[in-house]
Amino acid sequence: MTPKPKKLQIDIVSDVMCPWCVIGYKQLARALEATATPHEIRWHPFELNPETPAEGQNMREHLAEKYGSTTEQSNANRSAITKAGAELGFEFQFTDDMRIHNTFNVHQLMHWADQHGRKHDLEMAFFTAHFTDGRNLSDNAVLADVAAEIGLDRDEALAVLADQRFAADVREAERFWTSQGIRGVPAVIFNQRHLVSGAQGVDTFVDILRQLAAMPDEGAPSS
Repeated sequence: MTPKPKKLQIDIVSDVMCPWCVIGYKQLARALEATATPHEIRWHPFELNPETPAEGQNMREHLAEKYGSTTEQSNANRSAITKAGAELGFEFQFTDDMRIHNTFNVHQLMHWADQHGRKHDLEMAFFTAHFTDGRNLSDNAVLADVAAEIGLDRDEALAVLADQRFAADVREAERFWTSQGIRGVPAVIFNQRHLVSGAQGVDTFVDILRQLAAMPDEGAPSS
């Protein structure tokens, strides 16, 4: 019998406030499907906006302060993101009152969801909640609602957020990835040794997967 190929381990360092994180993931997912690559994806926490106040901040104001973006630049960027998302089946709905949120509690809830085998599902649900539905991810009740919508226990989610039981775990994970030199997201690490930064495009990810498959001991089959 031909042995089954090893799964390609894919670690993705991400924040649900980052539009390019969901775009990059969707591009990678299409490339994985196109190359029939057996894989395992692991999501890891990163906070783009750790200093954001509890109530969040208007997205346009935040980008102007952080990057000096003008309204025209912001509009152009939103158009590019919306188009890229639509091509991948993800809907961005930007509004003038859209807000940036601190995601420390989001990451804690995803750490909890991982214990139930639902971290990936909750990550995707949070991307949709923020970018498509414009929900307030600074509100613990909203976070618990999103968890419940994918079948997790709402009361337990609220308890996790109330007692901050996974705060130390999330901080430790964040410190680990920054110690590895991760300063921006998405950061995609293949088999713990090959780092790819940013949303590279489906074709580029296909090329990367094929190159990995051709390497000895990389665990991915040739397409």
